[in-house]
Amino acid sequence: MKLNRREALWVGLGGMAALVPGLAAAATVEDLTAAFTGGATPAEGGGITLTAPEIAENGNTVPISVEAPGATAIMLLASGNPEAGVATFTFGPAAGGHMAATRIRLAKTQDVIALAKMPDGSILRTQATVKVTIGGCGG
Repeated sequence: MKLNRREALWVGLGGMAALVPGLAAAATVEDLTAAFTGGATPAEGGGITLTAPEIAENGNTVPISVEAPGATAIMLLASGNPEAGVATFTFGPAAGGHMAATRIRLAKTQDVIALAKMPDGSILRTQATVKVTIGGCGG
């Protein structure tokens, strides 16, 4: 069997698509939440603090921090981004503090959601709306 360049390109692209499962469809906030919580219903607020600016002048670098004392894991989601999952932080028993601070990219004005998994299996949830005035990952 002999392939020309065009056929070889299609075979190669098909192989890459098969190796990257997230290439075809991005996970939604609901899918990511269900995977993180294991089906448990998150409780609003109480023990988790999300700090985000009300207005971000540049969507390319938005400072976010989240703190949940005692949490074993924290997940950050951006509901309006092409890929909703931003980051997941896990904490071991020797962790000095259960907080994370980072800069994220936001495509547009949207909700930033923080979920915290506690040692007893409960899930805490909070969110903040960030208004993006310039740029971002979606334009």
